[in-house]
Amino acid sequence: MLGDSGLSKLEREMIAVAVSSVNRCFYCLVAHGAAVRELSGRPELGEALVINYRVADLTPRERAMLDFAVLMTENSYRIEEPDRQKLRDAGFDDRDIWDIAAVASFFNMTNRMSSAIAMEPNPEYHAQAR
Repeated sequence: MLGDSGLSKLEREMIAVAVSSVNRCFYCLVAHGAAVRELSGRPELGEALVINYRVADLTPRERAMLDFAVLMTENSYRIEEPDRQKLRDAGFDDRDIWDIAAVASFFNMTNRMSSAIAMEPNPEYHAQAR
């Protein structure tokens, strides 16, 4: 999440929230939702991503990125070249596509771990950046 990337920290956090929303991971939705609120300065963005990223006010680049991350989460076996081309058309290069896939993959794994061991978010996350 902190390494060198063509994706901003906010974009990586947005992926975390969109994926965690599909997976209904309470810990990640609270923690990373707070990060989106803080990094974006837009509390409504964090809330929309937690509930349903499709209702959020997103740029075409952000929408393409989250559409891909959610497709990976819900139906990764359906990803084909036209799906990657949509990302390129939105301004991402192949390294960025790798990073989108890596972040989405990581959160799909950690969501499952968090749910399996009943991780609870820190109480301060709930009020952060509101």
